[in-house]
This record gives sequence, structure tokens and C-alpha cells, in this order.
Amino acid sequence: MYKETNQRSIVKGISWRIVATTTTIIIVYVFFGRLDLAIAAGMIETVLKVGLYWIHERVWFKVHWGKKKIEPFNLWFTGLPLSGKTAIADAVYEELEKLHIPLERIDAKDIRDLIPDIGFTREDRNRHMHRIGFLIQKLQKNSISTVASFVSPYKESRKAIRDMVTNNIIVYIKADIETCKQRDYKGVYDKALKGELQNFSGINDVYEEPQHAEIIIDTDVTSVEEAAKTIVKYIRKHYVK
Repeated sequence: MYKETNQRSIVKGISWRIVATTTTIIIVYVFFGRLDLAIAAGMIETVLKVGLYWIHERVWFKVHWGKKKIEPFNLWFTGLPLSGKTAIADAVYEELEKLHIPLERIDAKDIRDLIPDIGFTREDRNRHMHRIGFLIQKLQKNSISTVASFVSPYKESRKAIRDMVTNNIIVYIKADIETCKQRDYKGVYDKALKGELQNFSGINDVYEEPQHAEIIIDTDVTSVEEAAKTIVKYIRKHYVK
């Protein structure tokens, strides 16, 4: 999130005045044929209008008319491992960035790389979701929206997120488990089936489907591009009009 500083406004004013003053000097010289008069007129105009421009910018900065506040929102992507959450969330994030709104991307892998000792039991995961909810709260207090992607298999942890953050939008990335297995380039489903990975959602641990998701994307029939378009359209309709 950026704030227009006084220095930036002044430099913008000066750069514009260089162009405008040069034009004034040329016009005065063409009409009167006196270079000294043309330069004097240009200098006087520059001093006056740089000051007026700065005042004009500061006044409009204070005026709230015509401004629309964007309430921070949280897009919460949930679904089975390899259902397509990360790919779609990344695509949505890229599209939303084009709208020039304060935005952060939060992904399960990045957080687990940062805090590698997070467990996978129900208790561990629920505690972890509270940490993520707290992080999103802090970002939202600074008017920063978030695009978060986590398996988040339990309904109580998703409810905790909804209760903690503002404008929480659950995006359920739905996919048949056989489809997820086919996408398994890491071999994690195979390891879970062999018992090498415990508490793996959809295999030896539950994934409780969201019952009240704002958006449902079935990746068995929907491409990443189509999904991103649907989600961005929802955000534009409800939050960035």
C-alpha cells in the first residue's frame, strides 16, 4: 500500500511545469518576438503554478468525495491435496494485483517452510489455523486483503477463520480424489496409501466438505483460467466495484 508524499507531489508538479513553461516561453516569443519577455513570463508562471498545483493536490487528497473505500477481504481456498487450490489461488492473486488493491498471498507450503515443526493432527491443524487467522487479522487492520490457500480439512477450523477475519470468502476447490491422485506428481497419495504418511486428508484422515462456501469450483470440469475468472468476477461484484 502506497501513500502519495509531499515530495512526490512536488516532483510531479515540477516535471509538468518544465513541459508547460517551455510551451509558454515558445508562445510568448512567437507572439512578441522578445526572448527576455518570454523567459520572464515562463519563470513567473512556473513559480506561481507549481505552488498552486501543490495546493490543489493537497486539497483533493483531503476531499473524500469520489473516493471509494475497499473493505479488506480474505479469499480462503480449501480442498483436498492437489485439488488445484494453489494454482487457482496464484492465478486469482495475479489478476487481483492488476486492480491495484493492497493484497497479500498466503500459502500453506510457504508457512510450513517457515514453521517446519507444525504437526498434522487435528489439534495441530486447528491451532495452526488460529495462527493464520491472527496473521490475516493483522493484515486486514492495515487494509490489506489476502488470498490464502490451505487444505483446512476441518469445519471447526474454517469456522474459526470465518469468525476471526473480515469478509471471509470460502472458495471450495472441489475435485474427485481419483483426479487428485492423477495429479500427484509428488507421490504423496501413494505414500499415504502405503501408510508412510499419517493424517493425510482424504486417505487416512477426513476432509469435511464446506457446507456454506461462497464459491465452489469443480476442477474436474473447470480450468484454472475459468476458475480465476469466476472468482475475480465475484470480488469485483462484491468488493471492488
